[in-house]
Amino acid sequence: MHFPAAARERIAIASYPFRNLIAGTPEEANAGAFASYRIELKAFAGYVSQKFNIKKIEPWSPQFRSLDKAYLEELRAAAAKEGVAFVDIAVDGEYSPYAADSAERERAVALSKQWIDVAVTIGSPSVRTHIPAAKDSKPDVERTAESLKRVAEYGAAKNVVVHLENDDAVSEDPFFIVKVIEKVSSPWLHALPDFGNSLAAHDDEYAYKGVDAMFANAYGISHVKETEVGEKGKIAHVDLPRTFEIAKRHGYKGYFSMEWDSPGDPYVGTLGLIEKTLKNLA
Repeated sequence: MHFPAAARERIAIASYPFRNLIAGTPEEANAGAFASYRIELKAFAGYVSQKFNIKKIEPWSPQFRSLDKAYLEELRAAAAKEGVAFVDIAVDGEYSPYAADSAERERAVALSKQWIDVAVTIGSPSVRTHIPAAKDSKPDVERTAESLKRVAEYGAAKNVVVHLENDDAVSEDPFFIVKVIEKVSSPWLHALPDFGNSLAAHDDEYAYKGVDAMFANAYGISHVKETEVGEKGKIAHVDLPRTFEIAKRHGYKGYFSMEWDSPGDPYVGTLGLIEKTLKNLA
C-alpha cells in the first residue's frame, strides 16, 4: 500500500456510523430522522466527498446489497466517479476462527477469503476480518493463528492486506490479537487499532497499553473515536492527543478512519472528528 503524507488525505470515513442513513442494513427500521432520505451504499462515496471533502471511505460489510460481481462493479464505478477510493472493508462474520469445531473454523476462513475477493473487485487494498466469540471454546491463539495464516496467505496471493481490530472485549482483546499476529508472522496480517473500544471495556492503563501494542503491529488502517459506550453503560472518553502520539511514536503511516460511535448526529460528530484529527496530525 502507498500512503499519502498530507493530513487530510490520510483521513477516511467509515460507513458504520451512518448505518441508519444507508438503506438495506439491519438498522434500516430504526432510521429515525434519516428515514426520508436514506441512500444506497453506492451513493456513500458521493455523500462523503460532498459533505466532508474526504476522498477515502471504509464500507461496512452488512451494508452491501449483494456480493455479485455486477453490483460490486457498480460500487467501484460510483466511487471512481466521485474521485473516492476504498481503503478497507470492515467485515463482520458469525463464524469463529478459533472454534473447537473444525467445520466452523473452515467457514470462518472461507468467509474471510470471500471478502478478500470482494476487496479485489471494488479496489480495496485491505479488509478488516472479525474474530467472533466461539460457543465451544475460549479464545485460542494456536487455532486462531492456524486459521488466519491461511487467510493471510490468500490475501498475499490477491494483494490484499488483512487487519484485526480490538473490537470484541473478549475474542478481540488487543493483547490476544498481538499474540495471533506474532504467531502468524506475515506481512499480510496486521492490527487495526481502535481508539475507543478497549477503553470502554477496561481501565485506562490496560486500554492504552493495548492501543500501544496494536499500533506497534499496525499498518494500513485505524479507527478514530472520541467516545465509546461500553456494555454496562460506561462512557469512555478518548484522550485523542495521547492516542495520536502513540501512533506517531510507532511510525504509523496508514489511514485514520473516522468512526463516530456516540449518541447524536453522525454527520456533526464526524465533522468534529475530522477537525480534531487534522489538528493532531499537524
